Amino acid sequence: MKKMFWLTVIAALLLLGCKQKKKQVSDDEGLTTGDFISLFSEIPLPYYFGDSTFRKKNTDTVSVSFKNFSAIVPDTLLEKTFGKNGRPRIYPVGKVTVKKKETYLLARAVSSTKKAAYVLVFNQNNQFVTGLPVLVPDNNSNTDQSAVMDSRYSVTTNTQHKDASGKLIYRKAAYAYINGNNAFELILTESNAADTKRELQDPIDSLPVKNKLAGDYWQDKLNLVAIRDGRKPGEIRFFVHFEKDEASCKGELKGEARLVTPGKAVYSRPGDQCMLEFNFGKNKVSLREDGCGSHRDIKCFFDGTFTRKPIVLKSLHGKTPPKRNRNR
Repeated sequence: MKKMFWLTVIAALLLLGCKQKKKQVSDDEGLTTGDFISLFSEIPLPYYFGDSTFRKKNTDTVSVSFKNFSAIVPDTLLEKTFGKNGRPRIYPVGKVTVKKKETYLLARAVSSTKKAAYVLVFNQNNQFVTGLPVLVPDNNSNTDQSAVMDSRYSVTTNTQHKDASGKLIYRKAAYAYINGNNAFELILTESNAADTKRELQDPIDSLPVKNKLAGDYWQDKLNLVAIRDGRKPGEIRFFVHFEKDEASCKGELKGEARLVTPGKAVYSRPGDQCMLEFNFGKNKVSLREDGCGSHRDIKCFFDGTFTRKPIVLKSLHGKTPPKRNRNR
């Protein structure tokens, strides 16, 4: 009986020792990328994380030192939030593994003065590829932040606060990891911060317009299809923005489309389920989509016909220069 008692005590102490060792990975331990990834547990999608992500006691979970972390992930990822001399500890939140593809790790980074949450991407060979900060609390009790990774592995962040008049101001941004680019790309932005003075900014306005299809196709000033020359023959670059139902339903997409016929172009790229078709007629373009929900609100679509408008440039002195020569 005594022997059994002491064996039980020793086993309990060993188990406790293992748990204590797992709580904190010291700088002296050699931590491989595989070891680091194994610290994260699989989580289901969609997965929501917000301000409550930081309420969990840091002593209750495993952590990795900045030194070990920066040996796997470049410290430049943390530098913008924590500064060059910041040395936060890293706390695993969860892991999403895409079979025969990339692995996403959700992690918290916490220092004595700052904290942030990140999505980290590792390829099939357990090599770090890129990272995205999704929550950076500003210590303002009036600000709420949240993020969600959906079943398509897109990450949408949402920040909201009340202005001086009590109006709720929000900003939403959606990102998708593009395997071919080894990077996250911004695929949607939405905000009501400038509703009082709505002026749509075209991010590709200054690009060349030599292609015969290039131009601005409008329904009104907030519903635009901008077409510009592609990087190579057989392609066009585009920016689409629409607002329907008194701006309660919005969508936006920027990218490159391939010309499949002289009057038809198609946007489709790895990592994005969206297929957007452009059909060009005489001074018009019509849109047809398939699966572009991550780029728009749920009850509206990329569709409709847009009419071509003259492209006009304004000089610094407010005078209108001659129209662009498309044949030069």
